[in-house]
Amino acid sequence: MLTIKQLRDDKAEAVRRLQKKGVDAAPIIERIELLDDKRKALQAELDSCLAEQNIAAKQIGALMGKGLRDEAEAKKAEVAALKSRSAQLQEESKVVNDELQATIVTLPNFPADIVPEGRTAEDNVVVKLVENYTEIPGEALPHWELARKYDIIDFDLGVKLTGAGFPVYKGKGARLQRALINYFLDCNTKAGYQEVEPPIMVNEASGFGTGQLPDKEGQMYHVTADNYYLVPTAEVPVTNIFRDVILEQSELPVKMTAYTPCFRREAGSYGKDVRGLNRLHQFDKVEIVQVSHPEKSYEALDRMVEHVESIVASLGLPYRILRLCGGDMSFTSALTYDFEVYSEAQKRWLEVSSVSNFESFQANRLKLRYRDDNRKTQLAHTLNGSSLALPRIVAALLENNQTEEGIRIPEVLIPYTGFDFIK
Repeated sequence: MLTIKQLRDDKAEAVRRLQKKGVDAAPIIERIELLDDKRKALQAELDSCLAEQNIAAKQIGALMGKGLRDEAEAKKAEVAALKSRSAQLQEESKVVNDELQATIVTLPNFPADIVPEGRTAEDNVVVKLVENYTEIPGEALPHWELARKYDIIDFDLGVKLTGAGFPVYKGKGARLQRALINYFLDCNTKAGYQEVEPPIMVNEASGFGTGQLPDKEGQMYHVTADNYYLVPTAEVPVTNIFRDVILEQSELPVKMTAYTPCFRREAGSYGKDVRGLNRLHQFDKVEIVQVSHPEKSYEALDRMVEHVESIVASLGLPYRILRLCGGDMSFTSALTYDFEVYSEAQKRWLEVSSVSNFESFQANRLKLRYRDDNRKTQLAHTLNGSSLALPRIVAALLENNQTEEGIRIPEVLIPYTGFDFIK
């Protein structure tokens, strides 16, 4: 979340930057200022009250020692009144603090200066296009038809077992999934990311720490009996490893990677764009996460984009990289690059990765800090990226590599699949 200092130091600038995300922040910041002023006034009165209470308590013993019993009793009554007022101030302060906190968390992160203006995906900027198109048969099939033809993904069986959006991978389809997961993890660990295997359910504090709560609870599957949430991405548990942690500056950057199944309700999704693997409620994804020094986080973001690009390029798919406009960015992001691959059969671009810098927004929620050269604690910066999400990669691989003989497997995956064709 944003800090009060960020909002109060230059209110006009804060309003301008949040406007790029489509948020009218002026009345919210005004409310935050009023609550902050009230919080400070209550704290000042509470501090004064506690100080008077301590002084009066010490005077009681001295008065009793001098035999001044009536004066001592009067002081006791004074202390009791001060204690009552202190308790009242503490309660009022808690109410104000809770409201202040609840108001601040409604504001999204500031977008970086280079984020384009715009409200929808049509306003995103293409920063790179690699048109590595392949020749496919004239009667090219979309991936859901290929999955049925080669019996590698069963969407109907998934509906029977659970519901729409929960496919069953079979035979070489299951093997391809495992191959992609292992290949992506190997690419990440070779690039210096430490592999971890986190839980796939998280508590409320973890959801708050990375910004999914209270903003995205409607999109998360909630295990109500235990108040746990199924992870929408490995970003949530991996980044929360560092909740309430103070790192040494020498430990930065921290680089981690993880595979998890991901769960998203995708409420309101319908139509042709959700067919087959295009949009699922459960899917596999490999994630990369970094904790960075603030002065180096944008350099880290560039390296992460280059790394994800190297993986996409190795699969031989046409792809493009987009810089997202303010209106299309996530609540927590300061700058996001999306990767999309081209689906030859569907004739459309499919998003397969988002790589983002959150600056100190998540770190402030997480209380994730580092000690600088002066041994003072500062908020770190956090970043994450999909490296990669499998469903649309699989969709593009099946469609773009279909031949008269079957589906060709990219060369880099053959050591992982153990086969070069799905026939």
